[in-house]
Amino acid sequence: MIVVCGIRADAMIELMCARLEDLGYEYVFFDQAQVPDRYGVSWSLGPDGVEGRFLTPAGIVDLQDLTGVYIRNAGYRGQVGEPVRDDPAKSGKALFEAAYQQAVGQLVDLLPCTVVNRALASASSDSKVYQASVAAAFGFGTPRTLVSTEPDAVREFYAACSGRVIYKSLSSVRSIVHRLEPRDLGEWLERVRNCPAQFQEQITGVDVRVHTVGGEVFAIEALSDADDYRYARREGSLVRMRETAVPREIGDACVAMSRHLGLEVAGIDLRRTDDGYCFFEVNPSPGFLFYERATGQPISRAVANLLRAPRHAGPPAPRAAPA
Repeated sequence: MIVVCGIRADAMIELMCARLEDLGYEYVFFDQAQVPDRYGVSWSLGPDGVEGRFLTPAGIVDLQDLTGVYIRNAGYRGQVGEPVRDDPAKSGKALFEAAYQQAVGQLVDLLPCTVVNRALASASSDSKVYQASVAAAFGFGTPRTLVSTEPDAVREFYAACSGRVIYKSLSSVRSIVHRLEPRDLGEWLERVRNCPAQFQEQITGVDVRVHTVGGEVFAIEALSDADDYRYARREGSLVRMRETAVPREIGDACVAMSRHLGLEVAGIDLRRTDDGYCFFEVNPSPGFLFYERATGQPISRAVANLLRAPRHAGPPAPRAAPA
């Protein structure tokens, strides 16, 4: 049995439910937006491991029957702007729901089956700088990087990189990559004092996204003039994506790095240059629907097969990076 855990409005949840149904794999959808009203968990951790059940309108799923869990949006999703602080009843309900959501996340981290992906493993995306250090240990090149809240330090970095600098979010918050322009170096840059950001030397080359699914590798290349090909249309540019192949050692390094981070499925952003492959970041909850539609790569099928394969060896332990 497979559990798909998320919200119905998420296109990735819709894709995985449709793929599992298409393949005839037995699964249950667990709606996090309706926890604990219509969906819930009941579990305990004993000397023999975790025991319990997923409770859904479609039926009860015993944890011992699980082969895999696909989960997104594991955290509590409160209503933005809801004045819970001024309403004790709403505040109490919100805290109760948050605690229940936390229990779901804790349970998924402890399950012995395949989980795509555990919250603890996904935490690596909270620091892109940490990810870069891991990538370097696996042989990837990384761009010159500055994390700062000092405008003058950014201006010095900009000069050192001959004016070829991009900036983006420092944490797991999704952001659009932009190029730092000369006009940004004045008053606008003063904002960085209150908003730490990551600045990197702009690397010339071709964007490559590698998806790892277990030991499988799916690679595409994206050709675009935009600073961030994912948002090419917003910049008035076009993007052309096509399936590609990466050298065996690069694919192996991507798989090894994903396993080191404890990720069953990962989206790894690289750039192919004249000198090799430069690493940017690892996405622990990749929206591979975007790439599957563009190239026809069977990524969701591979994820479904991974979730269906029995494995009862406990949560994966982090692996040591190469010396």
